Amino acid sequence: MQDILINWSPQETRVALVEHGAVQELHVERTLERGLVGNIYLGKVSRVLPGMQSAFIDIGLDRTAFLHVADIVAPFTPGSRPSTQAPERDHRNSGAMVPIEKQVFEGQSLLVQVIKDPIGTKGARLSTQISIAGRLLVFLPQDNHIGVSQKIPPDLREALRNRMQALIEAAAAADSGGVVPANTGGFILRTNGEDSSDAELAEDIAYLRKTWTRIRELSARMPPMSLLHQDLSLLQRVLRDMTSEDTQTIRIDSREQFDSLLKFGLEFMPQAAGKLQLYKGERPIFDLYSIDEEIAKALGRRVDLKSGGYLVVDQTEALTTVDVNTGGFVGARNFDDTIFKTNLEAAQAIARQLRLRNLGGIIIVDFIDMARDDHREQVLAEFRKQLARDRVKTTAGGFSQLGLVEMTRKRTRESLAHMLCEPCLACNGQGIVKTARSVAYDVLREILREARQFTPREFRIVSSPQVIELFLDEESQHLAGLSDFIGKPISLQAEPAMGQGQYDIVLL
Repeated sequence: MQDILINWSPQETRVALVEHGAVQELHVERTLERGLVGNIYLGKVSRVLPGMQSAFIDIGLDRTAFLHVADIVAPFTPGSRPSTQAPERDHRNSGAMVPIEKQVFEGQSLLVQVIKDPIGTKGARLSTQISIAGRLLVFLPQDNHIGVSQKIPPDLREALRNRMQALIEAAAAADSGGVVPANTGGFILRTNGEDSSDAELAEDIAYLRKTWTRIRELSARMPPMSLLHQDLSLLQRVLRDMTSEDTQTIRIDSREQFDSLLKFGLEFMPQAAGKLQLYKGERPIFDLYSIDEEIAKALGRRVDLKSGGYLVVDQTEALTTVDVNTGGFVGARNFDDTIFKTNLEAAQAIARQLRLRNLGGIIIVDFIDMARDDHREQVLAEFRKQLARDRVKTTAGGFSQLGLVEMTRKRTRESLAHMLCEPCLACNGQGIVKTARSVAYDVLREILREARQFTPREFRIVSSPQVIELFLDEESQHLAGLSDFIGKPISLQAEPAMGQGQYDIVLL
């Protein structure tokens, strides 16, 4: 069973999903930094790169967005009816996709949707395949496919697909005067729509088709780089995406936002709205499960396990690595069992950390080497079992020849660390700084370099107290020797605000 806690302030919204008393997911949305995934824009092609089979699209952000040829599906020109065909392919070369330079051109207006937020130095990633999420369904206006969530039992899917087909055709016929058009649009039934009535599904179909009509009308009269449709806020997505049958309560600590969310929920998601509760306790709502402490832990590299082992999580731009260590765990009867029990506990902890930190992309897990095949199979089975609880799509392979497990987790939004942190000014994100002695020697070389170009009255070294202390003590002889060599006095000034690796040479 799970509970959802919402801490709201004018600056940001924080959401914690708690299962069996443990925090499993953390989501943060700041008022001035709201995510872009799901937003639909009228973009303008600013540059086409045939060598990369990509294009840069201006959608009105600080950085141009990125469109790859594989994400060009049924290009849509504003004011026209969207094509329902698959991506264009070169019929002279069976199966080959038409090059991007033959599909888009500089200055062209394109209807595009953000599928990945800007991350780091990378701009947003776009697709011309539009999808609009509703409470029960996802609408694909450029497609005729009817899909059913993979989480719905296979024996129910065909019946649900037939129900959907009849409802979609009825809605399309009503909109076009009794005749079912060739293009009715595609729909995917979400997991929470499995037990919905025909009336509820029909209502969602009508809402999504109406939303698409409004988007098309806006695209025909709005200038390029305009936002045509914005995805729901984090508060609203809690009801749409995070609430399930297992959810017992959704507690929020703001009366104003409770009233607003309740109104939204009663209109679009009445079942989820019934779980909303206004939190009136004197303690901050996140103190109920020590969530602020969990946030602090989720920003650290080391994760301690109950057994005494620990994980080390390192996030880079290309991938994330997780290293498993036995640490102080020596409780099992023999060494093989010690390793097995540590890996088994680590498998559960890693799956939780991926959700908690919202880590995505390529992830490499270095479990402790296991000699027995049955131990490896059990650890892998437990790992995949824990990953199956994740709402985000994950794919995990087996053990490689080097004993590593390679996996991927779909990444759409920034990780928790990227959301809450920035590179250290002292080390520029490296995680290490030069020693005080190394910095001192850099300073001496810099003064010698400056003395060959300039002839000031005096050189002054401005640096951290640690470096200045070294010049006053152990390196004083070297400093005096350099002063004699260049024929100029060298003075010292400690600046506590400077990091250990920082310094300035002032010419007086």
